[in-house]
Amino acid sequence: MCGLAGSGKSTYARRLQARGWTRFSIDSEAWQMGFVDAAAVPAEVALEIRARQRDAIARALDAGEDVVVDYSFWSRAQREDYRALGRSHGATVEVVYLETPEAVVRRRLAARCGAHADDFVVDAELLDRYVAGFEAPGPDEHDVTVISTAVD
Repeated sequence: MCGLAGSGKSTYARRLQARGWTRFSIDSEAWQMGFVDAAAVPAEVALEIRARQRDAIARALDAGEDVVVDYSFWSRAQREDYRALGRSHGATVEVVYLETPEAVVRRRLAARCGAHADDFVVDAELLDRYVAGFEAPGPDEHDVTVISTAVD
């Protein structure tokens, strides 16, 4: 998965999960640890979760499972890293980019109330930082499927 917070990544990933895919989500694990908003998850905790999940992703792929990695993958370098992880375990890799207008993302995030792991509160200031740092997949990233979502 790839896209800004609020773009629809988790909704898409949960659909795959319902079809038998194994879903990996930093937000879900952080929620289980007691973190209820995105800004409250310390960087070192997110790194620990990511390391545990990388190992679990590798094991799942080695077992022949279909996996969906429900992260934002906001940088090309991170996407490349996980592409290499998947391919090194025999996976066919596809990046699904949820291209969602910023206004729609802001509206969706403003409606969040922190009711569950896929409903993390992301305030406007944090979203501004996400938008400023987000690297959308480029045309030379050939394994990308772009899904444009213009409405809720």
